[in-house]
Amino acid sequence: MFTCAPALDVTGTPKWRAPEGACDSHFHIFGPYDRYPLDPRRPYTPPPATIPHYRSMAEKLGLTRAIVVQASVYGTDNAVTLDAVAEFGLDHARAVVVVDEAADLAAMHAAGARGVRFNAVSGNGTPLEQLDALARRIAPFGWHIQIYSKGAAMVELAPRLAALPVPIVLDHMAGAPAAEGPDGPVVEAALRLLETGRAWVKLSGYRSSTAPWTDLPALAARYIAAVPERCVWGTDWPHTQIPDALDMLDDAMLLDWFADWAPDLATRQRILVDNPGLLYFRD
Repeated sequence: MFTCAPALDVTGTPKWRAPEGACDSHFHIFGPYDRYPLDPRRPYTPPPATIPHYRSMAEKLGLTRAIVVQASVYGTDNAVTLDAVAEFGLDHARAVVVVDEAADLAAMHAAGARGVRFNAVSGNGTPLEQLDALARRIAPFGWHIQIYSKGAAMVELAPRLAALPVPIVLDHMAGAPAAEGPDGPVVEAALRLLETGRAWVKLSGYRSSTAPWTDLPALAARYIAAVPERCVWGTDWPHTQIPDALDMLDDAMLLDWFADWAPDLATRQRILVDNPGLLYFRD
């Protein structure tokens, strides 16, 4: 287990501002730890990343809607995630939770949960063995399954995901390695799933590459060109599992990357505003 570097105290100024109603579709809240202690089985230790800290970043970028994603360091204790939604307000926020068989889905729905996350990379959550059974449980609520898997494991999992009775959201560029190029096997498997009209992909993509990320734009552009109506974007703040503060990413840079990937203003509006509205805020 290692300790992550903290998110930047002060976010830079992006070259443009996100449109009204823009949604950050993937970020986490950590702490305060005296109220929300970390799971002892966690795979890493993040510094606190609190709601005021997040808000200072989001305001700088113009992000006004928020999807709080349960992180692996909290296991299936969703208190920090659902309390964050309550503080942001249901008019502006929703949650993606991690659950066990005893979870009260109706209560979570009332608190803003709209999806369940399976993290096959960091673990410490719902095991993939429960994928089919949990999909049947959440289907009456209109929730989706959010899956984080990478590489060959994602290719193998894709047909199983396609058979589930709920929508699917693919984390972090569907776990495709940018080094394989925009026509690699993971991208092709993801696109087959996306083209069914029942799946979405998160363009929170720096985890698909390494600095200086020169191979990342082609990967993002492939998804945007193929299924702009099925893409959402997220910061992935506070950028966990980066061990050195010198390597910490500036979210202003990430928003500018997105603008480069989607230079058309109508496409930016679709991905930042319209698509997350359909995926997360239908009710």
